Amino acid sequence: QVQLVESGGGLVQPGGSLKLSCAASGRIVTDYAMGWFRQAPGKEREFVASISWSDGSTRYADSVKGRFTVSRDNARNMLYLQMNRLKPEDTAVYYCAAGLRVVLLRFPPEVDYWGQGTQVTVSS
Repeated sequence: QVQLVESGGGLVQPGGSLKLSCAASGRIVTDYAMGWFRQAPGKEREFVASISWSDGSTRYADSVKGRFTVSRDNARNMLYLQMNRLKPEDTAVYYCAAGLRVVLLRFPPEVDYWGQGTQVTVSS
């Protein structure tokens, strides 16, 4: 079992920045691909970013490329998402995710463990 706990969500104005954190515990998390997904009201959960624990390679959704940065601290079992130049369409619940079966996450069925989610609201 892997436990994931997100923090850092909140209300931010358009153009602002926010950094999400995810604390991972339980089974050896260095074996897992980690990432972030988000879900807006009335929409399906969608991929945001992913990082490989082994070599730090990353993948991003086109909608966040150049604005968001995913990173991790292996020693502390922490995952981060730095979000810059936020837009109202980034408003959603953001979920930390872990998957053992792939090198990089991209689709929700690849996820083995989910966090409880943290709300991000971008509004003036």
